[in-house]
Amino acid sequence: MPDNHPDSSQRYQPDYLLLGEILRPHGVRGELRIRILTDYPERIAKLKTIFIGDSPTAKGIQPYTVENMRMNKGYGLLKLKEISDRNEAERFRKLFVMVALEDAVPLEEGEFYLYQLIGLAVQTTDGQSLGHITDVIETGANDVYVVNGSQYGEILIPAIESTIIETNIDAGILTVRLLEGQLPNDLKR
Repeated sequence: MPDNHPDSSQRYQPDYLLLGEILRPHGVRGELRIRILTDYPERIAKLKTIFIGDSPTAKGIQPYTVENMRMNKGYGLLKLKEISDRNEAERFRKLFVMVALEDAVPLEEGEFYLYQLIGLAVQTTDGQSLGHITDVIETGANDVYVVNGSQYGEILIPAIESTIIETNIDAGILTVRLLEGQLPNDLKR
């Protein structure tokens, strides 16, 4: 089967991973209220340096020194050394807090970062090609993989144990067992 997607050694690898999105200033001393986007929010307080920018691929990402990070009502309250008052903090609305990839939490066996899923070829247990993962939707209950292919178009695949059979990042393949009715017109699975 011809594959126009890059193999795992050529797939995109960001320099930064998202930790949170800055929502607004908190208080008058320059704290930032952030929506947490990491499974390890407690680790933010242990970092010496975080990075702030429009996205992990944006130009002009800047380093900042972590002074403190605490949780409050499900949000992070981040204090950076370089931000001393509410007016300075106001400039950071809608920007992202990131960690350098080399400082990210090491993964356990069988774990992977979401960016590693993008571009994986998706096939059924009987070898039928469904396309490639183009996005991951985080729903809270379980992630949903958005797969686009020429035969079926867009397919949404829930990332649940009964559906995801094998994720092989090195080979660039995700093997799935589809649920009844998941393909258009319930075509052969």
